[in-house]
Amino acid sequence: MSGPESDFLYQAQERGYIHQVTDLAALDAKLKAGSVSAYIGFDCTADSLHVGHLVSIMMLRLFQRTGNRPVVLIGGGTTKVGDPSGKDEARQLLTEQAIEANKAGIRRSFENFLVFGDGPRDAIMLDNAAWLDELRYIPFLRDVGRHFSVNRMLTMDSVRLRLERDQPLTFLEFNYMLLQSYDFLELHRRHGVALQMGGSDQWGNIVMGADLVRRMAQAEAFGLTTPLLTTASGAKMGKTAAGAVWLNPDRLAPYDYWQYWRNTEDADVGRFLALFTELPMPEIRRLSALQGAEINEAKKVLATEATALLHGRAAAEQAAETARRAFEQGEAAETLPSIAHVLPASVVDLLAAAKLVASKGEARRLVAQNGVRLNDAPVTDPLQPVTEADLRDGAAKLSLGRKRHVLVRAG
Repeated sequence: MSGPESDFLYQAQERGYIHQVTDLAALDAKLKAGSVSAYIGFDCTADSLHVGHLVSIMMLRLFQRTGNRPVVLIGGGTTKVGDPSGKDEARQLLTEQAIEANKAGIRRSFENFLVFGDGPRDAIMLDNAAWLDELRYIPFLRDVGRHFSVNRMLTMDSVRLRLERDQPLTFLEFNYMLLQSYDFLELHRRHGVALQMGGSDQWGNIVMGADLVRRMAQAEAFGLTTPLLTTASGAKMGKTAAGAVWLNPDRLAPYDYWQYWRNTEDADVGRFLALFTELPMPEIRRLSALQGAEINEAKKVLATEATALLHGRAAAEQAAETARRAFEQGEAAETLPSIAHVLPASVVDLLAAAKLVASKGEARRLVAQNGVRLNDAPVTDPLQPVTEADLRDGAAKLSLGRKRHVLVRAG
């Protein structure tokens, strides 16, 4: 086929959301014929989702905006088992109380992205503990387990990679694939769900789930995955030197979230604008074409639009204004001291050169105590280099605590 014709698949493909689809032509035809229900699962491993989950969340949002019904499946049941995908060792098993607390936090991560309700296209949020906790083991093995070939399961990445690294895989984890597949079947039976989406590391589980629906419900079922994202330098999305980039404001303030996107690498700006904002594609292409210092304007747009989706337009504009005052306006330029220094130079050397510390030993101690920031991002390595790439409008801001700052310029 020349390209998808349904609104969802056309836009998802144009923006870079699609990695694999079980049957693109058939899914496109089903989406053209009417509203479809699709789900993505999120296990309760923390009390907030993070930027690494954001492609999946944006997919559900686009799915709803194009006239379909998104289903958010909270893994209250599967979290008790632990997904082995991408892990070299078993996940820590959480208590029932911890899982319940995490479920409440994860629900908050979706508040500004989806419209929930009772309408035919309103999003719904379910917990797979509702059916997994009630399973009887022998009937489950007879009814569901007989459709799974161990030979095939051993070829799936979530299992194969663990075994190739000579890392143990518990029987508990080996069951995860069956339980995720059973989720798809239950969601089809209860809510007519025909599509499961997720990250590319979930492809094997998703394919097996679609196959189980076809075998046990004699119904059409589809799978779609998104690419597993890394930054241009190879870093995993959602992780920084300071830790995860959380979505809930009690874990990460809107201003720090804005700064995360403002620090995007030049090579990632266009791709991230398409994935993490709802700007029209012609505008994204225009911003992506900016070069040199102008690319900073595109980064500010990315930061503001991404923050607005999560925290609201007012919080995003306040974060942008705070950053503007700190880096660009006369308030910062006239009141903050500045130094000229040959770059690259380590954070320790610059703190000493700016006389913000009495010695380099003190600088190292303050870094270890999380007291130093570069361009408002935490510094965790005292030898972290400050390069010309860190300069914004000619200067990088080095901060000691909340009240002592210096602008570093190349010289």
